[in-house]
Amino acid sequence: MTQTSPPNRTADKFAEATAFEIDDADIEKDRASLGVWSATRHQELLSTATPEAIRNFAHGYGDDNPLYCDPGYGPATRWGSQIAPQIMAAVLNAPLRGDKVPKELRGGSYRGIHAFVSGGTWEWYRPVYPGDTLYSFSGLESVEEKQSEFAGRSVIRILRDVKMNQHAEVVGVYRTLVIYTERKKAREKGKYSDIPDPSYTKDDIAALDAVYAAEKVRGSEPRYWEDVIAGEEMGTMAKGPLTTTDMVVFHAGGYGFVPYGLKTARLAWKNRQRIPAFYIDNEYGVPDVAQRVHWDSEWAKAIGNPRAYDYGVLRECWIHHFLTDWMGDGAFVVRQHDEIRKFNYQGDIQYLTGRVEGKRAEDGMNLVDMSVEVRNQRGDATAQADATISLPSRELGAAMIPETPRELQRDAVRMFERHGELAGQAGRG
Repeated sequence: MTQTSPPNRTADKFAEATAFEIDDADIEKDRASLGVWSATRHQELLSTATPEAIRNFAHGYGDDNPLYCDPGYGPATRWGSQIAPQIMAAVLNAPLRGDKVPKELRGGSYRGIHAFVSGGTWEWYRPVYPGDTLYSFSGLESVEEKQSEFAGRSVIRILRDVKMNQHAEVVGVYRTLVIYTERKKAREKGKYSDIPDPSYTKDDIAALDAVYAAEKVRGSEPRYWEDVIAGEEMGTMAKGPLTTTDMVVFHAGGYGFVPYGLKTARLAWKNRQRIPAFYIDNEYGVPDVAQRVHWDSEWAKAIGNPRAYDYGVLRECWIHHFLTDWMGDGAFVVRQHDEIRKFNYQGDIQYLTGRVEGKRAEDGMNLVDMSVEVRNQRGDATAQADATISLPSRELGAAMIPETPRELQRDAVRMFERHGELAGQAGRG
């Protein structure tokens, strides 16, 4: 074992790890796999929404709403129980048994190509209660090749994930937009290399603290549909400045980054045998996960960024937090569509603002359409979203939730029936 490394060893390792190029064969494999839906077999860090798991997930992105965090609070609400933030469905998954998909229909692997979650669309149909276990089936909905300012050639994939509970009831459908880019090209272009490091005075932090102090959970005070006015502002929510601690807390709250996974000791060694391309030597010559771009600024620089940056999923959770703080206990988020426009780097603050764009009565629900904008301390728009929320009505009563489309529910039952058949065969075999 040596105590020192050659000066250029880290740079050489990073250069080697960023040399991969997008393979046309992966794109063709993706095109062949379009519309092929299969059971999601992986075990997420969490699969069942226990009361503690719900609380910890909410805390993981800074949400202290008692509806999610206090099991004793929920029974007094219209839900009759603690419930999970609806977006928690993204991180819950138990293995679903299903028929194997032929190798030629499994899509591309994009080995050594960097992936960014650039946004998503949620459609929700029911809440997640303590004790619910979620399963899913998924597939590739679209694939498109584009030129990007950040990294030149890129591939944009939209993945569709159907989430259902242990009764085969559909909880929601999640479409994730993921951009695949060549790390070397991103570094060479250096689009974001001139972004300055932030530096805050005590007055800056005091101003940020004032925003935090003014934030309010609507909670048990109903927000009635009749009282909402188009053009009404939602107020301001702050998140940041982003630190490595934020990444640790988000993972501790339940974000497991499966199927890659964060492992330690012998489990990390086993994971490295399984997916060696996911591990890249750090400055000490230690193989470490590629996703450390979210806390290791030197590795982030190697792929074209000035500092480590957040997860797209974390910003989706922040937007959801902003919506649920505003809407109150008795409301339900029907749809959330978000677009991640720019990176959120370590040290950056994000300010969320929003407004009511309109209101309508549709399918027995009293709906409001919302828009959300996210800007950093430099004034850059880093994310945007639109959402639809079902609100309670003074005249009609409780907020209604959407009916699950019949064909979608049939698909869920069919997948769950096959899961049961295969489980039974395994038990007899």
